[in-house]
Amino acid sequence: MTLLDPVPAGPAPASLVRDLHPLVSAEAVAEAAASATGAAIEPADLEQAVWLRLLERLAGEGPPVDPARWVRGAVRGEARRARRTARHERPYRDDTAADPAGCPERLALGADERRALRAAVDRLPGRCARLLAAMLAPSDPTYREIAGKLGMSQGSLGPIRSRCLGCLRRMLAAEVAAPELRGKER
Repeated sequence: MTLLDPVPAGPAPASLVRDLHPLVSAEAVAEAAASATGAAIEPADLEQAVWLRLLERLAGEGPPVDPARWVRGAVRGEARRARRTARHERPYRDDTAADPAGCPERLALGADERRALRAAVDRLPGRCARLLAAMLAPSDPTYREIAGKLGMSQGSLGPIRSRCLGCLRRMLAAEVAAPELRGKER
């Protein structure tokens, strides 16, 4: 029997869900609060797992004889499963580990990339080099400050910046060699 098969005779699933909803919500909130000492369990996750368990039960064995008791047991069982899973899971990034952005290799690579960008900006023609250099300034100037420094109107900075970035993109794309095709790609 699958979840798509008709539910056996007994209380209608809609009325059973409607009757059990307050109990499932209350039990999930209580169990999540009780297990806050370890891994955080969301009441909504517990609730969803219990509803799925109930649907599986309705499709297989039929409705529980004592629905209130079954709900309490199902919520506790799902909470135990969630705690056990949380104990075995490891976070993707360990917040206690040193920040990889501050490691010497990253710092050296970042400095090298900034030097390469500055060199590319310096090769741009005319006011593009001055505009982008001003925008890359460590002091992080505003458009008003850049416009005053370069003697341009503030409203023209955006369109000119866009054209200059396009020029920089084209220049860098021409400098980067496309990878050579291999094997069946020819």
